[in-house]
Amino acid sequence: MNKTVFQGVATAIVTPMTAQGVDYDTFDRLLDWQIKEGVNALVIAGTTGEGSTLSDEEHRQVLKFAVESVKGRVPVIAGTGSNDIAYAVDLTKFACDVGCDAMLVVTPYYNKATQKGLIRSFTEIADASTKPLILYNVPSRTGCNLLPKTCAELADHPNIVGMKEASGNISQIAELAALVRGKMDLYSGNDDQIVPVLSLGGKGVISVLSNVLPRKTVEICDSFFAGDVAKSRDLQLDLLPLINALFSEVNPIPVKAAMAAMNFGENYLRLPLTPMEAQNEAILLSLMREQGLKV
Repeated sequence: MNKTVFQGVATAIVTPMTAQGVDYDTFDRLLDWQIKEGVNALVIAGTTGEGSTLSDEEHRQVLKFAVESVKGRVPVIAGTGSNDIAYAVDLTKFACDVGCDAMLVVTPYYNKATQKGLIRSFTEIADASTKPLILYNVPSRTGCNLLPKTCAELADHPNIVGMKEASGNISQIAELAALVRGKMDLYSGNDDQIVPVLSLGGKGVISVLSNVLPRKTVEICDSFFAGDVAKSRDLQLDLLPLINALFSEVNPIPVKAAMAAMNFGENYLRLPLTPMEAQNEAILLSLMREQGLKV
């Protein structure tokens, strides 16, 4: 059975907000634009979508709304990870029930876990799910590193089908790729490592960049898969300054500023996040203009 959720680009989409709550009109418009620009999947209420500061009611409504807005045009991947595994299980069940196609489940943050604890936690979530899980390793944010051997053990679970690797450690990613070949799909979690991860057998990227430049991000992957590695590499390198600007402050601070400049909602974030520093925003907008964006 083919367990691949998507190949290519899944946008880790921002959640447009105002002081009054989620801006669903803008969210609907943004989801539609992303699909028309050619992305292969959408991640809802992940890190970039500020899932950690959505209320439980908002989180569930955002997932349900996305499914209804997307209408099956691309897979909808729900961010359902938590440092509270019982909550992650409950949210995963809800996401399955409302029609999400897969889950993105981050390692527990703050309270962390041992590798044994990670195995038990992810297994419990996977057992409760009727849809596939993509695990998410981002130790710089969580303080918890999902090691390749642990991931290889988890890959034996029929519902655990993929890994978003955002450790930034290419040696660790290579070891992971070697251990899970044929058992689990590998996705880059860093926009500056799309081509390196594809070269190790990766299936694509879960991307922040594609909020801003969906078509060009898709072109990086499509060129690689078509055998034009040089074009893919050159696109990756050409976009590196913009990628760096999108991570010049904590994600999603810069990308929220970028999307507001593109008329996709207000530049509004929930505390503890605050709007981008003016000097960094000026650099970001300049680099966006260099890519032909009217901001």
